[in-house]
Amino acid sequence: MSDFEDNQDAEWPADWEFEKSKTQIKQELNALKDLGRTLIDLSAKDLQKLDLSEDLYDAIISAQSMSKGALKRQVGYIGGMIAESDHEAISQKLQQLKQPHQGQVKQFHQLEQWRDRLLAGENEVYGELIAEFDAFDVQHVRQLVRNAQREAKQEKPPKSARQLFQYLQSQQQN
Repeated sequence: MSDFEDNQDAEWPADWEFEKSKTQIKQELNALKDLGRTLIDLSAKDLQKLDLSEDLYDAIISAQSMSKGALKRQVGYIGGMIAESDHEAISQKLQQLKQPHQGQVKQFHQLEQWRDRLLAGENEVYGELIAEFDAFDVQHVRQLVRNAQREAKQEKPPKSARQLFQYLQSQQQN
């Protein structure tokens, strides 16, 4: 063996394995720029909910009215500002801002399923709805279901089915 092979570990700095490569640094900066582009697309009202620094907020607001070339430079500037601030906290707050919308979609789908099951004649749904909502009016819902089924047979517009959905929606909001 040569001397080089024997002393391989002694040649490298101790923290060499933990240094970031150029590629990793570029990827992280591009991710911060993407976060900046996402922030630029938000409304001023949503930006205020994120509790950004005043400088970052002003840079984002000014970027919203810039032309393409200036916007590209501003995105780089915003990415640098995000890198200097707590970018993980900003990302987390942005996710929380988007989460309520996802919850609303889930609730909407649940209401649609209940309505469809009621119109299909599943009686078990009434028990679920009584357990779910305190002021659930079974008689009113049964009348809406009968009317909706009659409208479907007569090929009329689904007025009662819409009313049923709106009733379920009002129960969910209360």
